[in-house]
Amino acid sequence: MKLSKTFKAALAGLALTLALPMTQASAKDLIVATDTAFVPFEFKQDGKYTGFDIQLWEAIAKQAGLKYRLQPMDFNGIIPGLQTRNVDVALAGITIREDRAKVIDFSEPYYESGLAILVASDSPIQTAKDLEGKTVAVKIGTATVDYMKANVPSAKLKLFPNIDNAFLELATGRVDAVVHDTPNVQYYAKTAGNGKVKVVGSLKSGDFYGIAFPKGSELVAVVNKALGELKSNGTYDKLYETWFGKKASAVN
Repeated sequence: MKLSKTFKAALAGLALTLALPMTQASAKDLIVATDTAFVPFEFKQDGKYTGFDIQLWEAIAKQAGLKYRLQPMDFNGIIPGLQTRNVDVALAGITIREDRAKVIDFSEPYYESGLAILVASDSPIQTAKDLEGKTVAVKIGTATVDYMKANVPSAKLKLFPNIDNAFLELATGRVDAVVHDTPNVQYYAKTAGNGKVKVVGSLKSGDFYGIAFPKGSELVAVVNKALGELKSNGTYDKLYETWFGKKASAVN
């Protein structure tokens, strides 16, 4: 049976219409997860998300020509979100660890961090040894929890999904100390906690943050290329100075 030209045209139009959603889906914005309660890396200020991670990703996306939308979520939901591919990218001060690298992929390191102890301004605590038997607030799902369990097993850990709640516990005297990432602790001590708390010691250094992706993501190479270009053209150093007050040492 021969099809009329009109019917053929109608079929062609239908095929084009059916193809449109697929084309649009392939060009959809990337979903970029971030824990927006990790000052100064990502937080909300005056109704807008900002911080070192947020601005770094903005620069990477511009450099690589990527479109995206931010997806705030609790830190402990980020890796599962990547594993299920409900999330395309994540920046949240995520420490590159061997166990995590088995289930997700990381970019090249973009920040070297460590852990520090935060206590009340009149506290006698000075070192990790002083935390033995003490109640210590930590953020759930972070490298801090693993470090404390391995190195100060007698400490009583109080787990919080949001580090701001941990700081509040310290301010109200319900914990003896907070152990968390050094830059976040230092920022809090200089701002909201100024005069009330103090940073008394570094527990661990040599940790590196990486941008996280689902396993096998093609975005890893794209982001690494853009990140390298930002380091070469000075953009990375300018961002670092804005948030941390000094040029970043080389991160390889």
